[in-house]
Amino acid sequence: MKKSPPKKFSEEKRQFISAWTYLFAFTANDAGLPVCLICGEKISNNKKCNVGRHFQNKHLAFAEKYPTEDERKRAISELLRKAEESKLSFKKWISSPQSTSTASCVASLEIVKRGKPFTDGKYMKESFIKISEHLFSDFKNKQEITAIKMAENISSKQIDDINSAQAFSIACDESSDVNDVEQTALLCRYVNCDGPQEELTELIPLKGETRGQDICEAVVSCLEAKGINTTHLVSVSTDGAPSMRGAHKGFVNLLQKSLDRELMAFHCILHQEALCAQTFPPNVEQLSHRQFCSLLEEVDNAYSDLLLHNKVRWLSRGEVLKHFATYLEHVKTFLESKGLHYPELADLNRLGKFYFMVDMTSHLNMLNKTLQGKGSMALQMLENVLAFERKRPVFARDAQKGTLSHFPSLREFKKANNHINYDYLHRAIIAMQAAFGERFSDFRKEKHTLSFPVTPLDIDPSLLNTVAFTGVSKPDLEIELADIADKDLWVNKFKTLTADLEEVARQKAMLAKEHKWSDMEKLPHPNKLVFETWSAIPDTYVNMKKYAFGVLSIFGSTYLCEQVFSSMNFIKSKHRSRLTDESLQSCMKIKVTSYGVFTPNAIDATRASGLHVKSM
Repeated sequence: MKKSPPKKFSEEKRQFISAWTYLFAFTANDAGLPVCLICGEKISNNKKCNVGRHFQNKHLAFAEKYPTEDERKRAISELLRKAEESKLSFKKWISSPQSTSTASCVASLEIVKRGKPFTDGKYMKESFIKISEHLFSDFKNKQEITAIKMAENISSKQIDDINSAQAFSIACDESSDVNDVEQTALLCRYVNCDGPQEELTELIPLKGETRGQDICEAVVSCLEAKGINTTHLVSVSTDGAPSMRGAHKGFVNLLQKSLDRELMAFHCILHQEALCAQTFPPNVEQLSHRQFCSLLEEVDNAYSDLLLHNKVRWLSRGEVLKHFATYLEHVKTFLESKGLHYPELADLNRLGKFYFMVDMTSHLNMLNKTLQGKGSMALQMLENVLAFERKRPVFARDAQKGTLSHFPSLREFKKANNHINYDYLHRAIIAMQAAFGERFSDFRKEKHTLSFPVTPLDIDPSLLNTVAFTGVSKPDLEIELADIADKDLWVNKFKTLTADLEEVARQKAMLAKEHKWSDMEKLPHPNKLVFETWSAIPDTYVNMKKYAFGVLSIFGSTYLCEQVFSSMNFIKSKHRSRLTDESLQSCMKIKVTSYGVFTPNAIDATRASGLHVKSM
């Protein structure tokens, strides 16, 4: 006989019993559910056992303090009186203008940071402490308006800082939201009084086509509408899509034509590194992919393919290969138990190639991880790529000799089967060397320029690219470099900077070896160290400082764009697909900004009102 589903609370029609007030110090809220007068905790249903258990487990001290019936009634009556006074006080406060600028801001910030809709009662209520439930209906209409105002405040701060900065750079990428609307993320990187900042300037919806011309017009219009001065725009970073980097009709080329001047243009170093990884012969890649898809289908997995399986997100694919290799014997056993046979899983030649892929993608993943993260200097990212290039000949010699010291999975396979296709290993590594050699040209040719903020006195000024740096005179820059070269006071500043950067790098390496990732976040950020050094240099070296801060503003990757799109898909999901462009923009800006949302006065007023402000 089929079991009937459990009754819902609304169907059970349980009601709060008034006797529970003096028995267990509970009262009913506006929804008719029990709320403890002592601690404010709400019980999800009207069951005497749950109410009584709460009182017995958490408030025995109250019972001991007021042992007699009369004493307990007097104490509970006092609690009821205070609760009613608090409710009346809050009603009065919430109707005042102050509520919009404090409580509404707190609630909006909490809701946006969690990526929840403004009509989600649960998260609205969690943004406050001990507030009567019917009051939240008054807030629903305020939250979206408040979020928009807060986002406008953030934008105002961003624009002021961008326009007052020595230079700034932009990064652009596009992605579809849940309604298939193409959204272009426009980010700016610049140096303000707190150091280098990376901020989402606008999330621009493209309702029509998404050609390079459409993206360029949207970005230029956005910059003009916001009043951002593009005369000190230094560089632009994008992915490698034709609409972005097409030679004639790509966004980057059209942007330079629109501004009528040359910019430093960079193809996201993360995308280039990921594309370099696509050098393995396709038959091996398709083998592991097909096997894994078949396995997912056999076990009725919710997904029929590898998650994030595409040519850019190589990091996820590498992890899949690693796990597939770890459980390969279990996979074989499982397939055999189902009467399925894949001859590829017994083909030693194919398996040797597969284990080589596992080891090589592991090395590539390590590089990929060093390139990820917010706020990294383009120089650091380039140095990590160049360091990996230095390792490739070592990998080649290791494979050629057959020692396989850097290929642990392949080494274990060789021990068990004594079968390695060395010709394949040689061809695969050579192909990868060629791919790395062909890419990163935009970063390689600017190596001297990117190094300037760290080692300005070790670089030949004639090798520096100053074309995109408005307000920087190359002859004056050369004179300033010559003037400062023998002044020990300032020269020692750069020596100290180098020593500090070396120490941070050494500590990072030690912590990474011990897998203490959280401790790495406590180390000084290289960006900050470079900024502090240049801030100490006198303004008489104006061209040097402008140039250093301009280089410091360059995006090495569009990593932050990917983070923005991840947040966008969380905020504008299938459960919240009707969110307007303006509301999405506001939510995104509050979600990802590094700017503080409240002024000290607003925070003090909020705390004085009895509301709880969580640290973000």
